[in-house]
Amino acid sequence: MNNFYVSDDKSHLNIELIHAFLTRSYWAKNISLATVKKSIEHSLCFGIYAVEHQQVGFARVITDQATFAYLSDVFVLEEYRGQGLSKQLIQYVQQHAELQHLRRIVLATSDAHTLYEQFGFEPLNSPTNFMEIWQPNIYQAPNKP
Repeated sequence: MNNFYVSDDKSHLNIELIHAFLTRSYWAKNISLATVKKSIEHSLCFGIYAVEHQQVGFARVITDQATFAYLSDVFVLEEYRGQGLSKQLIQYVQQHAELQHLRRIVLATSDAHTLYEQFGFEPLNSPTNFMEIWQPNIYQAPNKP
């Protein structure tokens, strides 16, 4: 892990790499580039990089920075998995100054429960209290004159 570092500097993000991964993921399949760009613009974002500044992973947090946060779009490229990088990334996210003292942090996953349990995540205490409107890929970029 000494050959990798995490940064919250959005200017270092490889938007094309993030979009390429997300569009093939189970949670954001076929998401548009415009949607990815807008989501990054309005979120806290974290990249994990090899020392030569090549991005190998990503996480995004949607938050009011006071009471609530939603952790999303977490990934490490397949060829870099098994090196503890997702743990390094999640630990960095949890220690971020803007995410301290929140009342609730949530996430959704279908395959990484054991990873997140290591960081204190548990199944929803009252899942029947949560509701959703599910409209994947609804965002369309505004037309520019």
